[in-house]
Amino acid sequence: MISIDRALELRNAGLRWHPTSGDRFAVLQPEMDNEIFTISEMTIEAHTFPTGTVLGFNGTTEWALDSVAQEDAVWLPREDQLRDLLGSTFRSLARSTTGAFQVVVERTGHFEESFWGDTAEEAYAQAALALVHAAVERPV
Repeated sequence: MISIDRALELRNAGLRWHPTSGDRFAVLQPEMDNEIFTISEMTIEAHTFPTGTVLGFNGTTEWALDSVAQEDAVWLPREDQLRDLLGSTFRSLARSTTGAFQVVVERTGHFEESFWGDTAEEAYAQAALALVHAAVERPV
């Protein structure tokens, strides 16, 4: 799993989250540090209103939490979600003999770029962050 700091970097760079079942997230409140939640129709549901999306906690009194505004949560995308974000730019994932992971992407009109991480998720997140930055700098 990517770190909350990396997830915040992705969000701050412009990555948008549309909550769906199976998504993992953290609540950005000091008393909830290190608590990771998963959206599930049985326990946590995303409710979309004209004013924004609210993540509703169903029957989770142990956290004394009824709901959280989406902007008070940060998405922690899984490896497959990060790979999907790379889309057609994704070329490969490899593991080095040192145990580090390398993701290679290639944007149209650019040379291949490599991104490294201690985990596959971290390497994917590095690549996704670079693509988000590139999209913001030069919209397609």
